[in-house]
Amino acid sequence: EVQLVESGGGRVQAGGSLRLSCEVSGLSFDDYDIGWFRQAPGKEREGVSCLRQSDGLKYYRDSVKGRFTISSDNAKNTVYLQMNSLKPEDTALYYCAAAHYRAALTVGAYDYWGQGTQVTVSS
Repeated sequence: EVQLVESGGGRVQAGGSLRLSCEVSGLSFDDYDIGWFRQAPGKEREGVSCLRQSDGLKYYRDSVKGRFTISSDNAKNTVYLQMNSLKPEDTALYYCAAAHYRAALTVGAYDYWGQGTQVTVSS
């Protein structure tokens, strides 16, 4: 059974930092792209960042470039999203997902999803 389990969400003030973790099991970790997505109330789910495991390529949406960093610990089958300089507009439910092919930040290209972890940034 494939499982993706997110953790690390919480409530912070604007300018603060959080590190999200996504622990993956049940699939060949090195063969999958792992992405972070978010969904705010009343809005569509959007791609935040992606790590292409095959070559280490990283994608970021424009609004988080320079603030968020994606990384992985392959020994732990875990992908992290370090989020710095958080803004109220970053408030959302954050999901990680796995795709077996080059998916970049395309929501529909991902095969497996976690349950999400809430990030709330107050002004």
